Amino acid sequence: MYSPKFNRVDDRAVLLEAMQLYSFAILIGPGGAEPEGATTATHLPLVVKDEGEHGLIEGHFARANKHWAGLAGHETLVVFPGPHSYISPALYTEELSVSSWNYIAIHAYGVLEVIEDQDGKNRLLEELIAEHDPQYLNQWHGLPAGYQHTMLAGIMGFRISIARIEGKFKLSQNRAAEERRNIQAAHAAGTDDQRELARWMARLIS
Repeated sequence: MYSPKFNRVDDRAVLLEAMQLYSFAILIGPGGAEPEGATTATHLPLVVKDEGEHGLIEGHFARANKHWAGLAGHETLVVFPGPHSYISPALYTEELSVSSWNYIAIHAYGVLEVIEDQDGKNRLLEELIAEHDPQYLNQWHGLPAGYQHTMLAGIMGFRISIARIEGKFKLSQNRAAEERRNIQAAHAAGTDDQRELARWMARLIS
């Protein structure tokens, strides 16, 4: 990922926090059902854990999506897209300025390990439920065992131990202080994405 030095974030805690916050990510790599060598992308909700040198990613595919077979045992790129927003040149003090775009993106790389056993897949599913809909856990536990078994048979779990990671937080760091204040103020009163970017600006560069 092209990332000028002033946009690069290497702080492990910040990167893990952002990946957990923007955890609907894209897995990119060889496709199991595609022509040999073809690259495929799958969008998935993930659980990001504070384990290992750079963190651990876990999730599951629908078994029918053969992308998991292509990724198994191979380096996989996981893209975590964060908030993004147009930057109007009206917010700059320098007249000779053009529009731009601010955004947050994290690229994590690691070898995908398949989790096939029922207990392992159930743990992955329960952790995802606990993160997004904890009230549903009791209902899941109360479902008939045969139904649970059928549901688990329809997915393929995985984990990726992150081997390397790149974080790009493009937050107008290269602009003058007054221009950054203008952008932050405009974003703070804007859309959900813009407010998120304003929060990160306040935290990382103000």
